[in-house]
Amino acid sequence: MKRFLIAATGLALTIVNAQADTLIHAGRLIDGDSDRAMTEMTVRINGSSITGIDRGYTPAGSGDTVIDLRNHTVMPGLMDMHVHLTGEYSNDSRLRGFVTNEADYAFMSTTYAKRTLEAGFTTVRNVGDAFNVTIALKKAIQRGDVVGPNIFTAAKGLASTGGHGDPTNGWASHIMGDPGPHQGVVNSPADARKAVRQRYKDGADWIKITATGGVLSVAKSGQNPQFTDEELKEIVDTARDYGMRVAAHAHGTEGMRRAVVAGVASIEHGTYMDDEVRRLMKKNGTYFVPTIMAGAWVAEKAKIDGFFPELVRPKAAAIGPLMLDTFSKAYKAGVPIVFGTDTGVSPHGDNAQEFGLMVAGGMPAMEAIQSATSVAADFLGIGDTHGRLQNGKTADIVAVPGNPLDDISSMERVSFVMKNGVVHKQP
Repeated sequence: MKRFLIAATGLALTIVNAQADTLIHAGRLIDGDSDRAMTEMTVRINGSSITGIDRGYTPAGSGDTVIDLRNHTVMPGLMDMHVHLTGEYSNDSRLRGFVTNEADYAFMSTTYAKRTLEAGFTTVRNVGDAFNVTIALKKAIQRGDVVGPNIFTAAKGLASTGGHGDPTNGWASHIMGDPGPHQGVVNSPADARKAVRQRYKDGADWIKITATGGVLSVAKSGQNPQFTDEELKEIVDTARDYGMRVAAHAHGTEGMRRAVVAGVASIEHGTYMDDEVRRLMKKNGTYFVPTIMAGAWVAEKAKIDGFFPELVRPKAAAIGPLMLDTFSKAYKAGVPIVFGTDTGVSPHGDNAQEFGLMVAGGMPAMEAIQSATSVAADFLGIGDTHGRLQNGKTADIVAVPGNPLDDISSMERVSFVMKNGVVHKQP
Protein backbone atom coordinates (compact mmCIF):
# COMPACT_ATOMS: atom_id res chain seq x y z
CA MET A 1 0.00 0.00 0.00
CA LYS A 2 1.28 3.46 -0.86
CA ARG A 3 1.69 5.90 2.06
CA PHE A 4 1.98 9.67 2.10
CA LEU A 5 2.95 12.00 4.99
CA ILE A 6 0.87 15.15 5.21
CA ALA A 7 1.64 18.03 7.62
CA ALA A 8 -1.35 18.99 9.71
CA THR A 9 -0.54 21.77 12.24
CA GLY A 10 2.77 22.52 13.88
CA LEU A 11 4.83 19.36 14.31
CA ALA A 12 1.87 16.96 14.07
CA LEU A 13 1.94 14.56 11.13
CA THR A 14 -0.91 12.41 9.85
CA ILE A 15 -0.36 9.22 7.85
CA VAL A 16 -2.82 8.86 4.96
CA ASN A 17 -3.12 5.52 3.17
CA ALA A 18 -3.86 5.81 -0.53
CA GLN A 19 -6.25 3.33 -2.14
CA ALA A 20 -4.68 -0.10 -2.41
CA ASP A 21 -3.91 -1.58 -5.82
CA THR A 22 -5.30 -4.67 -7.49
CA LEU A 23 -2.68 -6.79 -9.26
CA ILE A 24 -3.69 -9.23 -11.99
CA HIS A 25 -1.04 -11.89 -12.55
CA ALA A 26 -1.59 -12.88 -16.18
CA GLY A 27 -0.05 -16.04 -17.59
CA ARG A 28 -0.60 -14.62 -21.04
CA LEU A 29 -1.60 -11.08 -22.00
CA ILE A 30 -3.13 -9.75 -25.23
CA ASP A 31 -2.98 -5.97 -25.06
CA GLY A 32 -5.21 -5.18 -28.07
CA ASP A 33 -2.41 -3.62 -30.15
CA SER A 34 0.49 -6.05 -30.37
CA ASP A 35 0.39 -8.92 -32.83
CA ARG A 36 1.90 -11.18 -30.17
CA ALA A 37 0.75 -12.25 -26.73
CA MET A 38 3.09 -11.56 -23.81
CA THR A 39 3.70 -14.09 -21.05
CA GLU A 40 3.99 -13.70 -17.28
CA MET A 41 2.72 -10.15 -16.96
CA THR A 42 1.13 -8.06 -14.22
CA VAL A 43 -1.67 -5.57 -14.75
CA ARG A 44 -1.88 -3.00 -11.96
CA ILE A 45 -5.25 -1.35 -11.31
CA ASN A 46 -6.11 1.50 -8.99
CA GLY A 47 -9.74 2.48 -8.77
CA SER A 48 -11.21 2.29 -12.28
CA SER A 49 -7.94 2.74 -14.17
CA ILE A 50 -4.97 0.68 -15.27
CA THR A 51 -1.91 2.22 -13.64
CA GLY A 52 0.79 -0.11 -14.94
CA ILE A 53 1.67 -3.09 -17.10
CA ASP A 54 4.73 -4.89 -15.71
CA ARG A 55 6.78 -7.83 -16.90
CA GLY A 56 6.81 -10.70 -14.44
CA TYR A 57 4.53 -11.26 -11.47
CA THR A 58 4.83 -8.14 -9.35
CA PRO A 59 4.69 -8.92 -5.60
CA ALA A 60 1.78 -7.39 -3.71
CA GLY A 61 2.41 -4.51 -1.37
CA SER A 62 0.69 -4.17 1.97
CA GLY A 63 -3.06 -4.06 1.40
CA ASP A 64 -2.87 -4.90 -2.32
CA THR A 65 -5.12 -7.57 -3.81
CA VAL A 66 -3.75 -10.21 -6.17
CA ILE A 67 -5.95 -11.94 -8.74
CA ASP A 68 -4.25 -15.11 -9.93
CA LEU A 69 -4.83 -15.61 -13.68
CA ARG A 70 -1.56 -17.36 -14.40
CA ASN A 71 -3.39 -20.15 -16.25
CA HIS A 72 -5.40 -17.69 -18.31
CA THR A 73 -5.10 -15.23 -21.18
CA VAL A 74 -5.93 -11.70 -20.09
CA MET A 75 -7.17 -9.13 -22.60
CA PRO A 76 -9.19 -5.92 -22.88
CA GLY A 77 -12.93 -6.07 -22.31
CA LEU A 78 -14.67 -7.31 -25.45
CA MET A 79 -16.99 -5.14 -27.54
CA ASP A 80 -19.94 -6.22 -29.70
CA MET A 81 -21.08 -3.67 -32.27
CA HIS A 82 -24.46 -5.25 -33.06
CA VAL A 83 -26.77 -6.40 -30.29
CA HIS A 84 -30.45 -6.10 -29.39
CA LEU A 85 -30.73 -6.16 -25.61
CA THR A 86 -34.52 -5.85 -25.42
CA GLY A 87 -35.38 -9.28 -26.79
CA GLU A 88 -34.43 -12.71 -28.00
CA TYR A 89 -35.98 -14.30 -31.08
CA SER A 90 -38.14 -17.39 -30.69
CA ASN A 91 -40.91 -19.14 -32.58
CA ASP A 92 -43.52 -17.02 -30.74
CA SER A 93 -41.81 -13.66 -31.21
CA ARG A 94 -44.64 -12.21 -33.30
CA LEU A 95 -47.23 -13.05 -30.64
CA ARG A 96 -45.04 -11.67 -27.84
CA GLY A 97 -45.02 -8.31 -29.61
CA PHE A 98 -48.73 -7.99 -28.89
CA VAL A 99 -48.65 -9.07 -25.24
CA THR A 100 -45.40 -7.49 -24.01
CA ASN A 101 -45.46 -4.07 -22.37
CA GLU A 102 -42.70 -1.47 -22.11
CA ALA A 103 -41.95 -2.50 -18.52
CA ASP A 104 -41.65 -6.15 -19.57
CA TYR A 105 -39.04 -5.22 -22.18
CA ALA A 106 -37.19 -3.15 -19.59
CA PHE A 107 -36.97 -6.00 -17.09
CA MET A 108 -35.92 -8.48 -19.79
CA SER A 109 -33.19 -6.13 -20.93
CA THR A 110 -31.58 -6.12 -17.47
CA THR A 111 -31.25 -9.91 -17.61
CA TYR A 112 -29.75 -9.83 -21.09
CA ALA A 113 -27.39 -7.00 -20.13
CA LYS A 114 -26.01 -8.96 -17.17
CA ARG A 115 -25.63 -12.09 -19.28
CA THR A 116 -23.77 -10.08 -21.93
CA LEU A 117 -21.34 -8.62 -19.40
CA GLU A 118 -20.66 -12.01 -17.84
CA ALA A 119 -19.84 -13.34 -21.31
CA GLY A 120 -16.96 -10.83 -21.39
CA PHE A 121 -18.55 -8.01 -23.38
CA THR A 122 -17.99 -4.83 -21.41
CA THR A 123 -19.18 -2.49 -24.20
CA VAL A 124 -21.91 -2.96 -26.80
CA ARG A 125 -23.62 -0.98 -29.53
CA ASN A 126 -27.37 -1.61 -29.45
CA VAL A 127 -28.74 -1.07 -32.95
CA GLY A 128 -32.49 -1.15 -32.60
CA ASP A 129 -34.77 -1.75 -29.64
CA ALA A 130 -38.35 -1.58 -28.39
CA PHE A 131 -39.74 1.62 -26.84
CA ASN A 132 -36.25 3.19 -26.54
CA VAL A 133 -35.65 0.88 -23.58
CA THR A 134 -31.88 0.79 -24.02
CA ILE A 135 -31.64 4.55 -23.49
CA ALA A 136 -33.04 4.01 -19.99
CA LEU A 137 -30.99 0.84 -19.54
CA LYS A 138 -27.80 2.70 -20.40
CA LYS A 139 -28.55 5.34 -17.77
CA ALA A 140 -29.41 2.71 -15.15
CA ILE A 141 -26.09 0.93 -15.75
CA GLN A 142 -24.19 4.21 -15.54
CA ARG A 143 -25.87 4.97 -12.19
CA GLY A 144 -25.00 1.52 -10.88
CA ASP A 145 -28.64 0.48 -10.50
CA VAL A 146 -28.23 -2.37 -13.01
CA VAL A 147 -25.30 -4.60 -13.94
CA GLY A 148 -24.39 -4.55 -17.61
CA PRO A 149 -21.99 -3.35 -20.29
CA ASN A 150 -21.34 0.19 -21.46
CA ILE A 151 -24.04 0.88 -24.05
CA PHE A 152 -24.01 2.96 -27.21
CA THR A 153 -27.58 2.87 -28.46
CA ALA A 154 -29.45 3.75 -31.63
CA ALA A 155 -32.80 3.31 -29.83
CA LYS A 156 -35.60 2.60 -32.34
CA GLY A 157 -34.24 2.11 -35.86
CA LEU A 158 -35.47 3.88 -38.98
CA ALA A 159 -37.29 2.10 -41.80
CA SER A 160 -39.62 2.92 -44.67
CA THR A 161 -43.26 1.87 -44.94
CA GLY A 162 -43.34 -1.91 -45.27
CA GLY A 163 -39.58 -2.08 -44.95
CA HIS A 164 -37.50 -4.16 -42.60
CA GLY A 165 -38.09 -2.40 -39.30
CA ASP A 166 -41.62 -1.15 -39.95
CA PRO A 167 -43.14 -2.25 -36.61
CA THR A 168 -46.54 -3.05 -38.14
CA ASN A 169 -45.44 -5.47 -40.87
CA GLY A 170 -47.74 -8.49 -40.98
CA TRP A 171 -50.44 -6.91 -38.81
CA ALA A 172 -54.11 -6.91 -39.74
CA SER A 173 -55.04 -3.74 -41.62
CA HIS A 174 -57.53 -2.58 -38.97
CA ILE A 175 -54.74 -2.32 -36.37
CA MET A 176 -51.85 -1.47 -38.68
CA GLY A 177 -52.32 2.30 -38.68
CA ASP A 178 -49.84 4.59 -40.39
CA PRO A 179 -46.65 4.84 -38.31
CA GLY A 180 -44.46 7.84 -38.97
CA PRO A 181 -41.10 9.34 -37.98
CA HIS A 182 -41.74 9.08 -34.25
CA GLN A 183 -42.25 5.33 -34.64
CA GLY A 184 -39.24 5.09 -36.95
CA VAL A 185 -40.99 5.00 -40.34
CA VAL A 186 -39.92 7.60 -42.90
CA ASN A 187 -41.05 8.19 -46.46
CA SER A 188 -39.41 11.45 -47.51
CA PRO A 189 -36.32 13.54 -46.79
CA ALA A 190 -38.41 15.66 -44.42
CA ASP A 191 -39.54 12.56 -42.53
CA ALA A 192 -35.95 11.38 -42.39
CA ARG A 193 -34.75 14.66 -40.91
CA LYS A 194 -37.51 14.67 -38.29
CA ALA A 195 -36.85 11.04 -37.31
CA VAL A 196 -33.14 11.68 -36.74
CA ARG A 197 -33.86 14.76 -34.67
CA GLN A 198 -36.38 12.79 -32.61
CA ARG A 199 -33.73 10.18 -31.79
CA TYR A 200 -31.37 12.96 -30.74
CA LYS A 201 -34.12 14.33 -28.51
CA ASP A 202 -34.74 10.85 -27.07
CA GLY A 203 -31.06 10.43 -26.16
CA ALA A 204 -29.76 8.04 -28.81
CA ASP A 205 -26.03 7.83 -29.57
CA TRP A 206 -26.32 6.38 -33.10
CA ILE A 207 -28.84 6.20 -35.91
CA LYS A 208 -29.77 2.77 -37.25
CA ILE A 209 -31.43 2.40 -40.65
CA THR A 210 -32.67 -0.62 -42.59
CA ALA A 211 -31.29 0.20 -46.01
CA THR A 212 -32.63 -3.04 -47.52
CA GLY A 213 -35.09 -5.77 -46.74
CA GLY A 214 -34.24 -8.19 -43.96
CA VAL A 215 -34.54 -11.82 -42.99
CA LEU A 216 -36.86 -11.76 -39.98
CA SER A 217 -39.34 -9.07 -41.05
CA VAL A 218 -42.69 -10.37 -42.29
CA ALA A 219 -42.16 -9.06 -45.81
CA LYS A 220 -41.36 -10.77 -49.08
CA SER A 221 -37.96 -9.38 -50.02
CA GLY A 222 -34.83 -9.71 -47.93
CA GLN A 223 -32.66 -7.57 -50.16
CA ASN A 224 -34.55 -4.82 -52.03
CA PRO A 225 -33.37 -1.21 -51.49
CA GLN A 226 -35.75 0.61 -49.15
CA PHE A 227 -34.55 4.23 -49.04
CA THR A 228 -34.00 6.71 -51.85
CA ASP A 229 -30.66 8.46 -52.28
CA GLU A 230 -32.26 11.70 -51.10
CA GLU A 231 -33.64 10.10 -47.93
CA LEU A 232 -30.29 8.49 -47.14
CA LYS A 233 -28.42 11.76 -47.65
CA GLU A 234 -30.82 13.58 -45.34
CA ILE A 235 -30.41 10.91 -42.64
CA VAL A 236 -26.61 10.97 -42.78
CA ASP A 237 -26.33 14.76 -43.01
CA THR A 238 -28.76 15.38 -40.16
CA ALA A 239 -27.09 12.77 -37.99
CA ARG A 240 -23.75 14.45 -38.61
CA ASP A 241 -25.20 17.82 -37.58
CA TYR A 242 -26.26 16.26 -34.27
CA GLY A 243 -22.99 14.47 -33.61
CA MET A 244 -24.22 11.00 -34.51
CA ARG A 245 -23.22 8.39 -37.07
CA VAL A 246 -25.34 5.92 -39.02
CA ALA A 247 -25.35 2.12 -39.01
CA ALA A 248 -27.02 0.55 -42.04
CA HIS A 249 -28.62 -2.88 -41.98
CA ALA A 250 -28.17 -4.12 -45.55
CA HIS A 251 -28.34 -7.47 -47.32
CA GLY A 252 -28.97 -6.43 -50.93
CA THR A 253 -26.30 -4.96 -53.19
CA GLU A 254 -28.04 -1.82 -54.45
CA GLY A 255 -29.30 -0.64 -51.06
CA MET A 256 -25.85 -1.29 -49.64
CA ARG A 257 -24.20 0.73 -52.38
CA ARG A 258 -26.58 3.66 -51.83
CA ALA A 259 -25.89 3.62 -48.09
CA VAL A 260 -22.11 3.59 -48.52
CA VAL A 261 -22.22 6.44 -51.04
CA ALA A 262 -24.43 8.43 -48.65
CA GLY A 263 -21.77 8.14 -45.97
CA VAL A 264 -22.95 5.62 -43.37
CA ALA A 265 -20.35 4.54 -40.82
CA SER A 266 -21.06 0.82 -41.00
CA ILE A 267 -22.78 -1.85 -43.03
CA GLU A 268 -24.44 -4.58 -40.95
CA HIS A 269 -24.71 -8.13 -42.41
CA GLY A 270 -23.72 -7.26 -45.99
CA THR A 271 -24.82 -10.58 -47.48
CA TYR A 272 -24.82 -9.71 -51.19
CA MET A 273 -21.81 -7.36 -51.04
CA ASP A 274 -20.11 -7.28 -54.44
CA ASP A 275 -16.75 -6.02 -55.71
CA GLU A 276 -18.03 -2.48 -56.27
CA VAL A 277 -19.42 -2.22 -52.74
CA ARG A 278 -16.21 -3.61 -51.27
CA ARG A 279 -14.21 -1.04 -53.23
CA LEU A 280 -16.47 1.80 -52.07
CA MET A 281 -16.27 0.67 -48.45
CA LYS A 282 -12.47 0.62 -48.56
CA LYS A 283 -12.40 4.02 -50.23
CA ASN A 284 -14.85 5.61 -47.77
CA GLY A 285 -13.58 3.84 -44.64
CA THR A 286 -16.97 2.20 -44.12
CA TYR A 287 -16.79 -0.61 -41.58
CA PHE A 288 -18.32 -4.04 -42.11
CA VAL A 289 -20.12 -5.64 -39.15
CA PRO A 290 -20.44 -9.24 -40.34
CA THR A 291 -22.88 -10.93 -37.85
CA ILE A 292 -21.94 -14.36 -39.21
CA MET A 293 -23.47 -16.25 -36.31
CA ALA A 294 -26.87 -14.68 -36.98
CA GLY A 295 -26.73 -16.12 -40.48
CA ALA A 296 -25.78 -19.54 -39.16
CA TRP A 297 -28.54 -19.39 -36.55
CA VAL A 298 -31.38 -18.44 -38.92
CA ALA A 299 -30.22 -21.01 -41.50
CA GLU A 300 -30.44 -23.73 -38.85
CA LYS A 301 -33.86 -22.60 -37.59
CA ALA A 302 -35.18 -22.45 -41.17
CA LYS A 303 -34.98 -26.25 -41.21
CA ILE A 304 -37.63 -26.47 -38.47
CA ASP A 305 -41.24 -26.55 -39.68
CA GLY A 306 -43.24 -23.70 -38.18
CA PHE A 307 -40.38 -21.90 -36.46
CA PHE A 308 -40.50 -18.94 -38.87
CA PRO A 309 -43.54 -17.42 -40.61
CA GLU A 310 -43.82 -18.68 -44.17
CA LEU A 311 -42.69 -15.34 -45.64
CA VAL A 312 -39.55 -15.47 -43.47
CA ARG A 313 -38.46 -19.10 -43.85
CA PRO A 314 -37.21 -18.98 -47.48
CA LYS A 315 -35.26 -15.78 -46.78
CA ALA A 316 -33.56 -17.36 -43.77
CA ALA A 317 -32.74 -20.50 -45.75
CA ALA A 318 -31.26 -18.50 -48.65
CA ILE A 319 -29.43 -15.64 -46.92
CA GLY A 320 -28.10 -17.32 -43.78
CA PRO A 321 -25.65 -19.74 -45.43
CA LEU A 322 -24.07 -16.96 -47.56
CA MET A 323 -22.80 -14.77 -44.75
CA LEU A 324 -19.59 -16.66 -43.95
CA ASP A 325 -18.52 -16.45 -47.59
CA THR A 326 -19.36 -12.72 -47.63
CA PHE A 327 -17.10 -12.24 -44.62
CA SER A 328 -14.24 -14.18 -46.24
CA LYS A 329 -14.38 -12.10 -49.40
CA ALA A 330 -14.57 -8.83 -47.47
CA TYR A 331 -11.59 -9.77 -45.30
CA LYS A 332 -9.48 -10.80 -48.28
CA ALA A 333 -10.39 -7.54 -50.05
CA GLY A 334 -9.23 -5.44 -47.09
CA VAL A 335 -12.61 -4.03 -46.07
CA PRO A 336 -12.43 -2.61 -42.50
CA ILE A 337 -14.10 -5.13 -40.19
CA VAL A 338 -15.36 -4.65 -36.63
CA PHE A 339 -16.85 -7.36 -34.42
CA GLY A 340 -20.64 -7.68 -34.29
CA THR A 341 -23.06 -10.57 -33.82
CA ASP A 342 -26.74 -9.52 -34.03
CA THR A 343 -27.24 -11.17 -30.65
CA GLY A 344 -30.89 -11.02 -29.71
CA VAL A 345 -31.52 -13.00 -32.85
CA SER A 346 -29.37 -15.74 -31.34
CA PRO A 347 -29.33 -16.05 -27.51
CA HIS A 348 -27.62 -13.41 -25.38
CA GLY A 349 -24.40 -14.62 -23.84
CA ASP A 350 -23.40 -16.66 -26.91
CA ASN A 351 -21.76 -13.62 -28.56
CA ALA A 352 -18.25 -15.12 -28.53
CA GLN A 353 -19.25 -17.85 -30.97
CA GLU A 354 -18.63 -15.22 -33.64
CA PHE A 355 -14.87 -15.49 -33.07
CA GLY A 356 -14.77 -19.10 -34.25
CA LEU A 357 -16.73 -18.24 -37.38
CA MET A 358 -14.42 -15.33 -38.17
CA VAL A 359 -11.40 -17.63 -37.88
CA ALA A 360 -13.17 -20.22 -40.04
CA GLY A 361 -13.69 -17.43 -42.58
CA GLY A 362 -9.95 -16.78 -42.84
CA MET A 363 -9.22 -14.10 -40.22
CA PRO A 364 -6.32 -14.93 -37.86
CA ALA A 365 -7.34 -15.32 -34.22
CA MET A 366 -5.41 -12.25 -33.07
CA GLU A 367 -7.12 -10.04 -35.65
CA ALA A 368 -10.51 -11.41 -34.64
CA ILE A 369 -9.79 -10.51 -31.00
CA GLN A 370 -8.54 -7.05 -32.00
CA SER A 371 -11.74 -6.51 -34.01
CA ALA A 372 -13.59 -6.76 -30.68
CA THR A 373 -11.11 -4.69 -28.65
CA SER A 374 -8.88 -1.96 -30.10
CA VAL A 375 -10.59 -1.83 -33.51
CA ALA A 376 -14.03 -1.60 -31.92
CA ALA A 377 -12.88 1.08 -29.47
CA ASP A 378 -11.43 3.21 -32.26
CA PHE A 379 -14.59 2.69 -34.31
CA LEU A 380 -16.73 3.94 -31.41
CA GLY A 381 -14.41 6.89 -30.79
CA ILE A 382 -13.35 5.70 -27.32
CA GLY A 383 -9.89 4.41 -28.23
CA ASP A 384 -8.25 6.89 -25.87
CA THR A 385 -9.85 5.20 -22.86
CA HIS A 386 -10.88 1.69 -23.89
CA GLY A 387 -9.93 -1.29 -26.04
CA ARG A 388 -6.30 -1.72 -24.95
CA LEU A 389 -4.45 -2.85 -21.85
CA GLN A 390 -2.27 0.21 -21.36
CA ASN A 391 -1.34 2.54 -18.56
CA GLY A 392 -4.10 5.12 -18.07
CA LYS A 393 -6.84 3.17 -19.85
CA THR A 394 -10.11 2.21 -18.15
CA ALA A 395 -9.87 -1.12 -16.31
CA ASP A 396 -12.23 -3.13 -18.51
CA ILE A 397 -10.47 -6.50 -18.49
CA VAL A 398 -11.48 -10.09 -19.25
CA ALA A 399 -9.72 -13.45 -19.23
CA VAL A 400 -10.22 -16.89 -20.72
CA PRO A 401 -8.59 -20.19 -19.76
CA GLY A 402 -5.76 -21.39 -21.96
CA ASN A 403 -4.67 -19.72 -25.18
CA PRO A 404 -7.29 -18.45 -27.65
CA LEU A 405 -4.61 -18.02 -30.30
CA ASP A 406 -4.32 -21.81 -30.36
CA ASP A 407 -7.97 -22.60 -29.62
CA ILE A 408 -10.31 -19.76 -30.51
CA SER A 409 -13.23 -21.57 -28.86
CA SER A 410 -11.74 -20.60 -25.48
CA MET A 411 -13.23 -17.14 -26.14
CA GLU A 412 -16.58 -18.78 -25.37
CA ARG A 413 -15.38 -19.67 -21.85
CA VAL A 414 -14.75 -16.26 -20.29
CA SER A 415 -13.89 -16.84 -16.64
CA PHE A 416 -12.95 -13.33 -15.45
CA VAL A 417 -14.70 -10.02 -16.07
CA MET A 418 -13.73 -6.62 -14.68
CA LYS A 419 -15.53 -3.43 -15.71
CA ASN A 420 -14.39 -0.02 -14.51
CA GLY A 421 -12.15 -1.74 -11.99
CA VAL A 422 -15.01 -3.76 -10.46
CA VAL A 423 -14.87 -7.56 -10.68
CA HIS A 424 -18.12 -9.10 -11.92
CA LYS A 425 -16.89 -12.65 -12.53
CA GLN A 426 -13.79 -14.61 -11.59
CA PRO A 427 -12.57 -18.21 -11.43
